[in-house]
Amino acid sequence: MGIGYPWVCYGVRMDETESHGNPPEPVPRLPREEVRRRVLVAAERVFAERGYADSKLEDIAHAAGFTKGAVYSNFGSKKALFGAILEARADAELAAVMAGLDEAEDVSALVDQAARLVALRIARDTVRGRLGLEFATRALRDEETRAVVAPMRRAQRAAAAGAVRTYTERAGVTPPIDPELAGVILHCLTNGLSMEHLVDPEGIDATTSERALRALLGWLTGEAPS
Repeated sequence: MGIGYPWVCYGVRMDETESHGNPPEPVPRLPREEVRRRVLVAAERVFAERGYADSKLEDIAHAAGFTKGAVYSNFGSKKALFGAILEARADAELAAVMAGLDEAEDVSALVDQAARLVALRIARDTVRGRLGLEFATRALRDEETRAVVAPMRRAQRAAAAGAVRTYTERAGVTPPIDPELAGVILHCLTNGLSMEHLVDPEGIDATTSERALRALLGWLTGEAPS
């Protein structure tokens, strides 16, 4: 039997299993975006299972099928990788919400659809909520973590402002406050509901979150909540 040590080809781990001891043939290099995607998927699973502090890049690399060097070359550090996961989830949430709004036929339906979509993601995507809370807590006492978190949060607030602007323009209304300020309020409300749902899922369920979001979005568009 071979000794079973890993051969590394273009950053991809390959276990040597041939009895004659010859290393396997190199595999073609994967596109960088595919490497990043696989690392993000593996890292999200490892971070969710173990938390940030107890997760190691070696374990993430192994779970993704790559070397530790491949992880470093794509993300630079564990903090940057963690931030990339949260950013990817936030982007996916915003894209899903905006795509869902295309189904709305009028302002009231637009408000209802947006509130429902965001509330459901708050209730169902508790992994993102847990990871976000852990990272924000670390940022309070670690400057390097804060350097990753702060720009990410600013970008998310800006994206929320852009969503408000698009949302109100589509509804044909002028919001009562500046879209940038409305984005801050929407961002903070969504994060707050997510945190509250984590600690009290019965008290802050999808229905309660939807009502809170419906109230804010209804105010922004002049649609009184029902």
